[in-house]
Amino acid sequence: MHRNRIVWLTTLAFAAVLAFTAQNRARAQQSGAAAATSVGIFENHGDIGTVLHPGSVEYDTAKRSYMISGSGENMWFGSDAFQFVWKKISSDMALTADISFSGRGVNEHRKAVLMFRQSLDADSAYADVALHGSGLTSLQYREEKGAGTHETQVNVSAPKRLRIEKRGAYFSLWLTDEKGEFQLASGSMRIALKEPFYVGLGVCSHDKDVVEKAVFSNVELKAEQSAAAAATTLYSTLEIITVASTDRRAIYVAPERFEAPNWMPDGKNLIFNRNGRIEKIPVTGGTPQVLDTGFATRCNNDHGISPDGTQLVISDQSQGEHRSLVYIAPIGGGAPQRITQKSPSYWHGWSPDGKTLVFVGERNGDFDIYAIPMAGGEEKQLTTAKGLDDGPEYSPDGKYIYFNSERTGHMQIWRMRTDGGEQEQITFGEDNDWFPHLSPDGQQMVFVTYDASVKGHPENKDVMLRMMTLKDKKITVLAKLFGGQGTMNVPSWSPDGKQFAFVSYQLVPKEAGTGRVP
Repeated sequence: MHRNRIVWLTTLAFAAVLAFTAQNRARAQQSGAAAATSVGIFENHGDIGTVLHPGSVEYDTAKRSYMISGSGENMWFGSDAFQFVWKKISSDMALTADISFSGRGVNEHRKAVLMFRQSLDADSAYADVALHGSGLTSLQYREEKGAGTHETQVNVSAPKRLRIEKRGAYFSLWLTDEKGEFQLASGSMRIALKEPFYVGLGVCSHDKDVVEKAVFSNVELKAEQSAAAAATTLYSTLEIITVASTDRRAIYVAPERFEAPNWMPDGKNLIFNRNGRIEKIPVTGGTPQVLDTGFATRCNNDHGISPDGTQLVISDQSQGEHRSLVYIAPIGGGAPQRITQKSPSYWHGWSPDGKTLVFVGERNGDFDIYAIPMAGGEEKQLTTAKGLDDGPEYSPDGKYIYFNSERTGHMQIWRMRTDGGEQEQITFGEDNDWFPHLSPDGQQMVFVTYDASVKGHPENKDVMLRMMTLKDKKITVLAKLFGGQGTMNVPSWSPDGKQFAFVSYQLVPKEAGTGRVP
C-alpha cells in the first residue's frame, strides 16, 4: 500500500511537470517569445499562431538587414500563422524597408510584411503592408480581435522599397517610384490600436509544409509627427470597393482635392471633379483626362451620367451670379445646355426613363428637393418640411426617390413617391446619414455616415460607408475612413452592382513620405 502510494504520488508529480511544461510552451508560442535577445532595432521574435516549422531571424548589422524564415498556412480570415520580429511601442511611427524574397518560392501568395499589431495572439487586430510573392502589394488589416481580414490593393506591382505609416488611428502605404521618391499609394484606413502595441517585420509561406525566406534591408523605424501639429498636404485617393468582400483597391492618388466619382455605363471608366473640371480615368488606373464642358469651368461635385450613357449632367457656377446651375452636355464633350433657371441648384438624380432630373434647390432660404423635365421647363417642388432635404436619387424601378433629411433633428435617409407623396423614414440611428445610392438591382443602398456630433456634410471627418439591405433593413459597415464632403456625393455603383467607387482623404505633414533610398 505504501509503495503504491509512492508510485501514485510520483505519477501525479510527473503529470504536473508535463502540464506545467506544456502550459509554458503554449504560452511561449502564443507570446512569440521564441528568442530572448534583441534583433537589431527590434526586441524579440517568434512564431505567431500555429506553424509546423519554426521560423528564424538573422540580422546583418552592416546592412541593417534581416533574413527572416517563416512558415504558416496564411495571414488572412480570422487568424494568422507567420514568423514575426517585433518591438513594443506606444507612439505613431513609420516602418520602412527594401523587401526581396529568397528563391522562386512555392506559393505566389507568400507574404513579407511591415506590421503594426495589437498583440501577439494569432487573431489580433493589425495593419500591415504586404508584399506577395506574385508582386501584389496591399495594405491589409483586421479591425478587431477575431474579425476577418481585408485589404486595400495598390496599382503598383513588386515595388522595391515600402513604408507603413501610423498616425493616430489611420494607417497608410507608401512606396518609392522610379526616381526613388516616396509616394502615397493607398487610401485612408482606420483601426484603433490601444497603446502599447507591436511593430515589426514578418514572413508567411502561405503553405503550412513550406518555409520561405525574405530579406528586409535598409530598415528604418522613425517617429511620426502628428498631422494636427504640422503644416499638411491633402491627399485624395480614388478607390473601388467590392461589396461582397469589402476589399478595396486604390485607383488614383494625388496631393490635392478631387471628389465624387461616377461609374460610366461602359463599366470601364470613372469620372470625378477637380479644380472646377470633370475628368475621366479608367477603372484600372492611369492618367486622368479632362472632359470638354465648354464654358462650364467651375463644376462642383454634383454631376452624373444619363441612363443611356450619352449625356453628362453637371452643376456649374461659372456664369451669372456664380451660383450653381444644372446643365446637360454631350458625354463626349461640347457646349452645355442650361436646365434650371433658378439658382442655386445642385443635381443629384436622373429618372430611369431619362426624362426627369431631381435636384436640390435653395429657394427663399430653404433647401428642398425639386424635379424638372430633362428638356427643361418649370421646376416642381417635392419636399416642404422644415430643415435641409438633400441628395435625391431615383430607385432603379422609377417608383421612389430616396433622399436625406434633417426634419427629425438630425440627418436620416428617407424616401418618397416620385410626385412627392408618401414620404417615409428609412434609417433611424443616432448618427447622421447622407447621400443614399441604390444598387442597379434596387436591393441595396449605400450611404455616408457621420458621427452624431457633426453638423452638415463637411470635409475631413471620420466617416463610415454603410450599406442597407432594403428587404430586411439590415445595415453593415463597409469601410471606415477619413472623408465626408466629396467622398460619395453622387451615384457611384458599377453597372453590374458588384462594386462602387468613392474618394478617401488624408492630411499628411508636408515633410512626410520624403526621402530617397539610402
